[in-house]
Amino acid sequence: MDRQFTWRQNEALQARLRRAKLRANACVEDIDFRTARGLDKTLLRSLTAESAWVERHENIFVCGPTGVGKSYLARALAQKACRDGYSAFYTRAALFRDLALARADGSLRGLLLRLSKVDVMVVDDWAMTPLGESEARDFWEICEDRCQTRSLILTSQIPVAKWHQQIGDSTVAEGILDRIVHRAHRIELRGESMRKNPPQAER
Repeated sequence: MDRQFTWRQNEALQARLRRAKLRANACVEDIDFRTARGLDKTLLRSLTAESAWVERHENIFVCGPTGVGKSYLARALAQKACRDGYSAFYTRAALFRDLALARADGSLRGLLLRLSKVDVMVVDDWAMTPLGESEARDFWEICEDRCQTRSLILTSQIPVAKWHQQIGDSTVAEGILDRIVHRAHRIELRGESMRKNPPQAER
């Protein structure tokens, strides 16, 4: 019975990881704390303790210059959430392409509904460029659907204080930020690119 239970648990975890599309192996145990980049070990430990932030429907913003490990950290947090029984989904700029295609073929509402059911949605390289009007409104829909019911992880090279201008439309920007900022943990990374001399644990 124990062996059967363990097998079923492992199968369920592998299914969650496949659906998450995390692209590369990343886990919180391999996060590099040796490199000086402002990573708060106490905060990370509190976030990864049974992924309680997901249970509380909180968000995480990971900001900093290119190459400091934002994407790895986001994927590791999502992978830990999967291990703790939550669903996750990782995407980048392709999110807005997929939303545009769904709008064109009439399947937008279905796609938004599927995204709204994911416990942890990771949007990597958020707001790298200013959002178009339809992109901003689509993201407002995502934030509205997830507000206080699901969690977001956003990584960005743009500081949170400048997201408003990246979104563009003032009303939409205020609507988005009001729904995600107040329940968010901020991780501000700094330093040089780790890709120059990648550490053993984190790549």
